[in-house]
Amino acid sequence: MIQEVKSCKSIEQAKKLLYYKIEFDESIEKALNFCIFYHEGQYRKSGEEYAVHPILVAYIVANYGGDKEMIIAALLHDVVEDTECTIEQIKDEFSQSVANLVEGLTKIVEIRDENLAPSNLGVKLANSALSFRKMLVASIKDVRVLVIKLCDRMHNILTIKALRPEKQKRIAEETLVVYAPIAHRLGISTIKNVLEDISFSIVMPKEYEKIDNYLQEHSQQLQLKLNHFISQIHTLLINNGFIDNSFDLQKRIKHHYSIYLKMQRKGISIEEVLDLLAIRIIVEKPLECYRALGVIHLNFSPLISRFKDYIAVPKENGYQTIHTTVFDDKSIIEAQVRTYDMHKSAEYGLAAHWKYKESGLSPKLEWLQELQEEHKENEDIQEFYEYATNDLYSEDISVFSPKGDIFTLPKGTTALDFAYIVHTEVGNHAKEVYVNKQKVPLLTKLKNGDIVNVVTSDKPIYRCSWINSLKTSKARNAISLNCRQKTREINQKVAINILSTIFHVREGRLLAWLRKEKFYKKIDKAAVDSQFLKDIVSVLNKYSKNDKIFFPILKIGQHKIKKQKFDHLVFYADFSISNVLFDYCCHPKIGDDIVAFKKGSNVTIHHKLCEKAIKLIEDKTPMVFVKWARDLPNKTKIIVTLENRRGSLAAFLTFLAKVGINVISIELGNDEEQLADFFELIVEIPSNNYDKITRQLKEKYKTIELFGVNNSNKVR
Repeated sequence: MIQEVKSCKSIEQAKKLLYYKIEFDESIEKALNFCIFYHEGQYRKSGEEYAVHPILVAYIVANYGGDKEMIIAALLHDVVEDTECTIEQIKDEFSQSVANLVEGLTKIVEIRDENLAPSNLGVKLANSALSFRKMLVASIKDVRVLVIKLCDRMHNILTIKALRPEKQKRIAEETLVVYAPIAHRLGISTIKNVLEDISFSIVMPKEYEKIDNYLQEHSQQLQLKLNHFISQIHTLLINNGFIDNSFDLQKRIKHHYSIYLKMQRKGISIEEVLDLLAIRIIVEKPLECYRALGVIHLNFSPLISRFKDYIAVPKENGYQTIHTTVFDDKSIIEAQVRTYDMHKSAEYGLAAHWKYKESGLSPKLEWLQELQEEHKENEDIQEFYEYATNDLYSEDISVFSPKGDIFTLPKGTTALDFAYIVHTEVGNHAKEVYVNKQKVPLLTKLKNGDIVNVVTSDKPIYRCSWINSLKTSKARNAISLNCRQKTREINQKVAINILSTIFHVREGRLLAWLRKEKFYKKIDKAAVDSQFLKDIVSVLNKYSKNDKIFFPILKIGQHKIKKQKFDHLVFYADFSISNVLFDYCCHPKIGDDIVAFKKGSNVTIHHKLCEKAIKLIEDKTPMVFVKWARDLPNKTKIIVTLENRRGSLAAFLTFLAKVGINVISIELGNDEEQLADFFELIVEIPSNNYDKITRQLKEKYKTIELFGVNNSNKVR
């Protein structure tokens, strides 16, 4: 199909492909003519008539089992956006259902501006996040919109070479961070793999070329290994009671982008990717999967840590297959075992629901419903995007509830994450947790096979300062939503305490001034916006001057707020600060939300959500405005491999200190499969020398990953 689409250049060729794939009727013929008529005179960058594109999109949709309405919508998907045709015309000429599909597709407007966005990660992420949300929200009423849009993007990416290089790169970046994750969510691996590999070759050509060169250079050797292993498996299955035509054997070499992600995630070379080579055994019934697995394990030594049974515990997107990795002579090969129905579901995902109706496959769309609720509550585009995509490519574990319910979670998930996965209210009310009947802290990392029991309290417990310690976006987002209102309430009290401290006046009198000047409803802003605080002080000075009872000797202008800087902290106060202390109770880190309490000419810093700080705020302790300076060091995650020799880690840490990198945390790679010595660090790098320092680091050490820890963009 891919080769046919790539070689098709005319309307007549495209029509022949579509005629061959589906049974034409009057409505499809009408839609085809409608498409050709409205796109007449329009041409793609490649020079071919524009109508070729929607016809080929319809052909791809047909290959994925699209129903008649989907095929018609595919033919018409660009007419409303690019021509004078309206949704009302689509409705009148075809049907309300087709019009709804076209409208959903039209809402997902691609970024087609000729002027590229600045090469700034935040801008790219915001654009991608917005595009992602548009797609998901537009498809909530009818998920068929997503399948058609993926087919549309598949044709665009197959013909992307006609565009100029910078436009290719932007489309490829968006494909990697928007479209491929959605294809993964829907379980359509064939589309996902094509989107990823072509986009990868454009976004990171050097990395792609290295992997491609290795596969080309070792092609014959890799194929011989696979053929030898398949021959052995075929003989063993026949000898153990399988009928020759009752099973199918397939071979595959891991696709380029998947290899790259594995190398990045593990900090290893391509030679160390254990599932580079794989065979697939496809049988008729689920029980035969386990018979075939027994044959493999009885004749080859398995790597137990690599065994995963996704038949008993399916992935969230419905994927079901047994994975095992075994030694064959000197080779390590992955064997996957599944039924024919499972194979259809793995290749076509959600689309298999239409393509193979007789199989009884049904789409799993709970995640889309969760996103619908998330969209209603969360207006932050980037947070929404992170929630939707964060866990897509992470490896997973399976844990159990006390009743035996199975939960598939990202590796590194904590017990509190699990509570939120069970239900948001369980997470909100989680009081304590037992793992394998042993009481453990709520931030304990879970392992494969753990039995987790969460004990809840009557009242919700909002652990706002724990948000960065959690793994799953669902848990982090739930806590963020819960704590937003609480933070606003705290900011309101902090602002009042700061102003009461400045004017030496009781809260009641201050509130009367604020209400009179109409500041009260937005007073929380004064806790985080220094200019707003100064504006309020300037206005309220007149009250302190005129209040003869409480301020008989004060003069206008006496309460002047001055800026004072200490290291990475900036204060705004009407007195000179002599000393800054950090309290031991909450250990606030650079970038955390903080508050400052006044004692004489000294100030003490707390995390804003620290329990002790909240009590001090409630007790109306004198306070000072504080915020982090703009020239904060960049908080960065680094994954680096080191030579396996004594003293290498000490030398590495010495180097970091020498170039001005402050280490916040360091974690040794402890994966049982790990074949390389690698370390994961969270560090602070001074903003003014960021590029120079990171360049020095990359030149001296093999750096696998280096990116801002608050960046949810998965493209490295």
